[in-house]
Amino acid sequence: MESVELNAHNKQEYPPMHTAEHILNQTMVRTFGCTRAVNAHIERKKSKCDYVLSAQPTEEQIQVVEAKVNEVIASNLHITVEFVTQDSIPAGVEVYKLPEDVSETIRLVRVGDYDTCACIGTHVENTSEIGQFKIISHDYEDGRLRLRFKLI
Repeated sequence: MESVELNAHNKQEYPPMHTAEHILNQTMVRTFGCTRAVNAHIERKKSKCDYVLSAQPTEEQIQVVEAKVNEVIASNLHITVEFVTQDSIPAGVEVYKLPEDVSETIRLVRVGDYDTCACIGTHVENTSEIGQFKIISHDYEDGRLRLRFKLI
């Protein structure tokens, strides 16, 4: 196999939390029709993601998001990696966050058939390795929803 050249990666994520972020992002896209997180800070103990929403979600909607993320985690989905060229990125994969100097080869990370996104981070091999997802707090201001979460 020929070697693949990707952009350099400047951080080392905690794989369970980073994989949970992928699932959360797709859940937010499906639930609210928004984009993936516009800002994220992913750490082992707790993490946060910001989403642009036109209205403040209800407590019930926040609970639905948490339940759906846990449902996907409990589905024991395999995480796989695929390499594609820039001109063969599948429809629906958001590319607006890719750097201007992105490599010709793009690494796609798939969480079963639930989520596919361009990513050079580290992930678990199966969602069964993540643990339980818990939203610990949230706030909404000026069209931005911030979710703070942890794994237990």
